[in-house]
Amino acid sequence: MTPFPWEAAMRFGFGVLRLAPAAFWALTPRELAAAFRAVAGDRQGAPGRGELAAMMERFPDGQ
Repeated sequence: MTPFPWEAAMRFGFGVLRLAPAAFWALTPRELAAAFRAVAGDRQGAPGRGELAAMMERFPDGQ
């Protein structure tokens, strides 16, 4: 079993969400995960070929 990534969770809670310690420690894991999805999106793995091509078109490298 993989241990819970407490350091990453605290960096997200304190650094990104700017939560006070009491508010962070009062969150349930489900609430923390929902907050993460709200900020980072609900991604499930790498983008597909079509999505990657669309992003490359929208954000060219300038080459």
